[in-house]
Amino acid sequence: MKNFSRQLLVAATMSVAAFGAAAQAQALKFGFVNTDRIFREAAPAQAAQAKLEQEFSKREADLNSQGAALKTASDKFEREAPTLSESQRLQRQRQLADQDRELQRRSREFQEDLNTRRNEELQQVLERANRVIKQVAESESYDLILQDAVYINPKNDITDKVLKALNGK
Repeated sequence: MKNFSRQLLVAATMSVAAFGAAAQAQALKFGFVNTDRIFREAAPAQAAQAKLEQEFSKREADLNSQGAALKTASDKFEREAPTLSESQRLQRQRQLADQDRELQRRSREFQEDLNTRRNEELQQVLERANRVIKQVAESESYDLILQDAVYINPKNDITDKVLKALNGK
């Protein structure tokens, strides 16, 4: 019985060693891509940002000028308020409040439109980046590519390769 347990122990040890060697021989090759860096540094992302700035710059300038005009009107009202009659003061306060509400509404619409367009543009950049990541992974035989991680060893970071491929196209 003692001999049988010893043989079983030796067989189990040999099995674990063989399994470990097989697992070691087939180690996974994995890489990491920093998506934030792609969005900041890739030529398509920069082109998308420039496109958005061009598309929304006029509306933003209009909102800024309306805001400045409202501030000027509010400052003027503050200076003139003591000399105005009660009805004039109330009327101007309502006008300023209406203008402020309108400006806030337009600002919200602007932000919503800008965010929607930014998301559309970034989605296109992400789709293009994912295609490039897949090409890099296939050409260099990666088993796994991560895009979000708490910590990654810099030797596994393939962001530079992806940026080079994205900017080269």
